[in-house]
Parts: sequence; structure tokens; C-alpha cells
Amino acid sequence: MAELSFRYAEEKDSELILYFIKEIAKYENMLDEVDATVDLIKKGVFETKTAEVLFIQEDNKEVGFALFFHNFSTFTGKPGLYLEDIFIKEEYRHKGYGKATLKKLAKIAIERDCARFEWVCLDWNEPSIQFYTSLGAKAMDEWTIYRLSGEALKKLAED
Repeated sequence: MAELSFRYAEEKDSELILYFIKEIAKYENMLDEVDATVDLIKKGVFETKTAEVLFIQEDNKEVGFALFFHNFSTFTGKPGLYLEDIFIKEEYRHKGYGKATLKKLAKIAIERDCARFEWVCLDWNEPSIQFYTSLGAKAMDEWTIYRLSGEALKKLAED
């Protein structure tokens, strides 16, 4: 029987992190939006520690990853854990690894005294939506995410 384990990424894993980022982007049909590079991963994850990466391993082989960071809730007065990406290679899905990863992240959130554990899911990803709701996660339908990027971000910063 295969053994599931987790390990935190190290700087030497930057290329592997980028590989998994590109894999999730392919799955989401958004590969053309990936601007990340190995150097940017090294800077953001390991130098400035803006995010953390947990590798999902089967028999000590990386089969997926979860990239997360902390945010802060003014209403609760506590940090939250925000899952930016979770991805498991297709051939390793339906083995309980996604649930085990979310459980691991929930434990990290509790250990770090986080009030919330949050993530977003694309509207068309019905299998993931069903999975998340089966765990007790609630869709925040009354909230809309807004984003400034590229030229719009630069323009606002200049005004």
C-alpha cells in the first residue's frame, strides 16, 4: 500500500514548484497567464517568505503541492490561512490525497491560531465544488473578488 506524506518545500525545490504551478494552470486552461519563474518563486517563497509550499508525496515522490499564505481578518482579529493552489497529478487523484491535504492544512491553521481557512474555486469546476461542500466548506456567494493587475494596477498607482 502506498504511503502518503507531506514535506515543506526548500529553495532547491523552486523548479518543482514552478512545474506544479504550470500543471494547475494547464488544468484550468490558463497556462498563458503564468508569468512566474524559478527566480520569482525563490524570491517570493524563500527570500521574502510571502507564501509556503507543502508537497504531497506518495512513497516519498512528489505527486502534488499546496501553496498557501496567511491573511488577516479584521472581524476576528486573527490570521487566516489562504490556500492559493492545490494540485495533485491526475494519476494520483481519487486516493484521498486531496482530503488528506486539506486536513493537514486545517491542522496547520489550528496550530497557528487561524480563525479561517479559505480558498477560491473556479465556477466550472463542479467536481471540486462537490468535494469542498462534502467537507463542510461553504461558498461565499455574497462576495465578489475584484482584481487590479497589469496596466490597470499601474494606472491606479500613478493617479
